[in-house]
Amino acid sequence: MPVIGLTCGSEMTSHGTIDHRVNEDYVRAVAAAGAVPVLLPPLHDPAQVDGFLSFLDGLVLPGGVDVDPAYYSEEPLHSLGQVDPDRDESELALTRAALAQGVPVLGICRGIQLLNVAAGGSLYQDLEVQMKASIKHEQQAPRWYPTHEVRLDVSSKLYEILGQEVLRVNSFHHQAVKIPGEGFLVAAKARDGVIEAIESRDHPFAIGVQWHVECLWEREPLFARLFARLVAEAKNYQVRRMARAEAATESAAASRCETR
Repeated sequence: MPVIGLTCGSEMTSHGTIDHRVNEDYVRAVAAAGAVPVLLPPLHDPAQVDGFLSFLDGLVLPGGVDVDPAYYSEEPLHSLGQVDPDRDESELALTRAALAQGVPVLGICRGIQLLNVAAGGSLYQDLEVQMKASIKHEQQAPRWYPTHEVRLDVSSKLYEILGQEVLRVNSFHHQAVKIPGEGFLVAAKARDGVIEAIESRDHPFAIGVQWHVECLWEREPLFARLFARLVAEAKNYQVRRMARAEAATESAAASRCETR
């Protein structure tokens, strides 16, 4: 089975300690698709990124707090929400390395935003303030309940995976992609123009969706296809990763023989 990492958020407990957590919905979705989910706490040493990627075959960037606008060269607006500096730094380093190495990446809600910033793109810090979005993007309904439509680009990989041009999705965000990062294309939009999905044109599988697909797949089996494709891509990457590791071992053994 491929191993897929899920990055964690940080939460201060009543005892003054920090917990690293991720919603169980992400874990269940990855496991149900046939992969081994592994939780990844924030890294405090960038050198540890290679350690994580040495055993991962895929990466999921879950939802969470706002991304610090300093990472896309903007000052914070009054309506900016909570930020998590450790998580931002860790996830950006991990995501950039994953993109460079061809590791399959799926970003969800905050995850699409983080993925975009990692690729050099920017965000709307607050849709109501900066874009005057007409659709309610912070729904007051159960997390599994789709509340608005998105339209997919029929030439996109996301359309090829899901097979429908128009979808109804859930929505829990006040930020969104403004300018897509280098090498990324818009794969879906809401009716008010808000970007709802992006994907890499160069990477084998790097997709971000603004909706919480991990809350939809059980009631709407269509969305399970996205996790299934992530796992399929992770299996392909696992073969390549293990071949590289085997080649490196053989090369090291040959070098030792030559020095004797």
